Amino acid sequence: MPFGPGRRWYRAGLHRFRRALGFVRMDSAIRQSTAGVAEYLASEERGEVRHEYLGGVLHAMAGASAAHNAIVLNIGAELRAKLRGGPCRVFVSDFKVHLQIAGENFFYYPDVVITCHERGIEKYFLRFPTVVFEVLSETTEAIDRREKLTNYRQTTTLEEYVLVAQDRREVIVHRRPDGWAPQVITAPEAELKLPSLQVALPLTRIYEDVGLPRG
Repeated sequence: MPFGPGRRWYRAGLHRFRRALGFVRMDSAIRQSTAGVAEYLASEERGEVRHEYLGGVLHAMAGASAAHNAIVLNIGAELRAKLRGGPCRVFVSDFKVHLQIAGENFFYYPDVVITCHERGIEKYFLRFPTVVFEVLSETTEAIDRREKLTNYRQTTTLEEYVLVAQDRREVIVHRRPDGWAPQVITAPEAELKLPSLQVALPLTRIYEDVGLPRG
């Protein structure tokens, strides 16, 4: 569809549809865009602020806390060590996932993403995620639990979608074989099992140096 009044009308209708479903982000860090994917990717490469792209609508990404960063580094390092030498690759924070849903393009910045597919890895994004991790915060929790879960599970390659709390020891994993039903893991000595990767992550390693009280 060409840019112009017709394109803007289509975008507005899509935005109202998403709001009716509860998938529109009601935050202040948002700007409308009629730029296409190529313009978005070029802007992200040059810009200092990262944006997620939802069918032509850009959302600025907020900064992360010390706890958030520690958890992301812990997960990324643990998975990198366990998967070294195999077909799966680990990416953290600044690498995008590209989804195509109902003819629309979506680009997300997951906190950690693993792909076990050789194809679909571009310079700044990948197309075929196997496992996605999101570390929850007050500003992103509703988005991660609803919008992103709904959109990610529409890609046929995703096997696990993992949400990690940063203010308490709590990991929630949604698995494709379980119909995406959530499993909540809170026991300090428990492990997060990821059958698609054939690995397990102890919660003690996920929350190492985060400063949370035990128990």
